[in-house]
Amino acid sequence: ASSCHQEFSSDSTKHGTLTSPHYPSPYPPNTHCHYEFFGRGKERVRLIFQDFYLYKSADGSMDCTNVDSLQAFVNVDGRLEKVETFCGIDLPKPIMSNGPKLMMEFRGTQSSRYSRGFKISYSFVENFGITSGRQLREFPCAFVYNSSEFRNGTFASPNSPGPYPRDTECTYFFHGGESEKVHLHFTNFDVEGVLP
Repeated sequence: ASSCHQEFSSDSTKHGTLTSPHYPSPYPPNTHCHYEFFGRGKERVRLIFQDFYLYKSADGSMDCTNVDSLQAFVNVDGRLEKVETFCGIDLPKPIMSNGPKLMMEFRGTQSSRYSRGFKISYSFVENFGITSGRQLREFPCAFVYNSSEFRNGTFASPNSPGPYPRDTECTYFFHGGESEKVHLHFTNFDVEGVLP
């Protein structure tokens, strides 16, 4: 059996790479790993999956219970709450924590000669993964778009194209000239509680 525990602190480095044991060789059977991320202040933990290949039975089931899996936990009201479970070979979309902490748990009970595990880029970010607009630091999450700087462009929810983190409210300000109108065209709109 192989066990591992790793801690990543933004005090040490703002970004890096996390891999399963022995990657890209197969992880050993009965592997159990914890990965803990500790950011500071307004920082969020963002994980971008570069490779993902866990052992999966041949029955084609999409259920991640009782199979090799990687689970993500965030802190909600002082307790850890599971927000994502990944298994199989489909590359997961990016994930982002709801605050400065994130915990990942990897359970690899089976393994095989093809089960190379995972490779993940991690970063501690304050921009919520939003790369357009100008961030307003006096708000928890706010971005401004001025027509004097850019006449057109794109904006996205936090952590796009992955799911937006829970307990996160972002404000987008669009400022145009007196005779200008703001035109929004949604290429994707999928929010909790609203049918697409």
